[in-house]
Parts: sequence; C-alpha cells; structure tokens
Amino acid sequence: MKNSIESIYLYYFFDIYRFLLSLCHNHHTAEDLVQETFLRAYLYVEANNDESIKAWLFTVAYRAFIDHYRRQERIELKGEGFLRSFFDKRKTPEEAVVLDDEIQIVINELEGLTEKQKLAILLHDFHQLSYKEAATVMEVSLASFKVSLFRGRQVIRRQKGVESN
Repeated sequence: MKNSIESIYLYYFFDIYRFLLSLCHNHHTAEDLVQETFLRAYLYVEANNDESIKAWLFTVAYRAFIDHYRRQERIELKGEGFLRSFFDKRKTPEEAVVLDDEIQIVINELEGLTEKQKLAILLHDFHQLSYKEAATVMEVSLASFKVSLFRGRQVIRRQKGVESN
C-alpha cells in the first residue's frame, strides 16, 4: 500500500463524514461511524487489492453504517438543523448562509427517494464515485445501480418540474 493510513484519513475524512452524515442524519453517530470506518481501514488496509482507495473506504463506511443500523432498533432521524450546527462553527457568517442554502437544497432534492436511490445519487453525483465503484459500495449489480440512479434522478426532475409550475 503506497498511502499511509494517516494520509488516507486526512485526504478522505470529510468525504466519508459527509457521506455517513447523509445516511444517518446525526452528527454524533456520523463521527462514531467515521472512527469505526478508519479503524477498520487501518486493520484491513493490507487486504485492499489495488482497488480505488476512495471506493474501498466508501464500502467500509457503508458497511459500518449497516452494522450500526442493524444494532439499533431504528435510526432516529433528526431535522436538518444538525447540519447547520456542524458547518456553522467552521465558516464565516456569509459562507454559513451559502452553505445553509446548499444543504437545504440537497435535503429537499433527496426527499421522496427510496434509500437505494438516495444512496446511488449520493455516491455517484455528490461523491463522484464511478458507476462500478458505487455499485460495489451498495453491493448491487451495475445494472441495478444504474436503475436506482436513473429512477432517483427522475424523481428529482419531477419534483423540480412540479416546483417550477
């Protein structure tokens, strides 16, 4: 492995955090899952057979999320305020307002999608994983991934069409 776990952590921390936060909707849970993800990455980094580090980390993160979800009777979904409170600490007031608007747009766009559609859009459109990498993370066939992505995008287009009318 050419990259050290420290450099991988520094480079991918925020991507993994945002991904997990978008899945669990809880800042504290996302932080715990990020730590679990990088602990697993540290333990199994040698087992990564020249796969894309990014795709592999997203797979590890998704599996950590699934394991957490299975341990819980249900995940408590919270409002979008948790996103604002995290990002506001790191931004100027002007940047916070812009980011707040962007976060609200993402939350609104993902509303009404199935979990598979949300995950497909998050992995491919927001985190720029390839079709194959995203399908691997979701543990579905490439065709199934493409269908989920296509249908999710259709729902978003329909929602935007309704809003503009």
